[in-house]
Amino acid sequence: MDILWSVLLMAGLAIVLAVGIVGFSILFHVEEDPRVAAVEKMLPNYNCGACGKAGCHDMAEALVSGEVKKVSQCKVGKKDKNYDPIVAYLASTPGPDGNTLNVQI
Repeated sequence: MDILWSVLLMAGLAIVLAVGIVGFSILFHVEEDPRVAAVEKMLPNYNCGACGKAGCHDMAEALVSGEVKKVSQCKVGKKDKNYDPIVAYLASTPGPDGNTLNVQI
């Protein structure tokens, strides 16, 4: 009988914690700018850190936020394959605030 109570107590605790985790994930959800994912797909995705950022996702966030002004900071990228599409995309796609970005190669 003691084992049954232990199992029921642990199952109840697991359910309470699961509901808490789901609630907090809904409550503290942060919407990311969709341009970050698009720019990340256009980067070489080596995640090498040669640009001075933690990886390609961090570089994409820096480009979209305006922290990085030159796409050529990505050392392993190619002008026609990576840089030109990113510059064109950011110049033509407005963000949530309605503004476009003018980054350089």
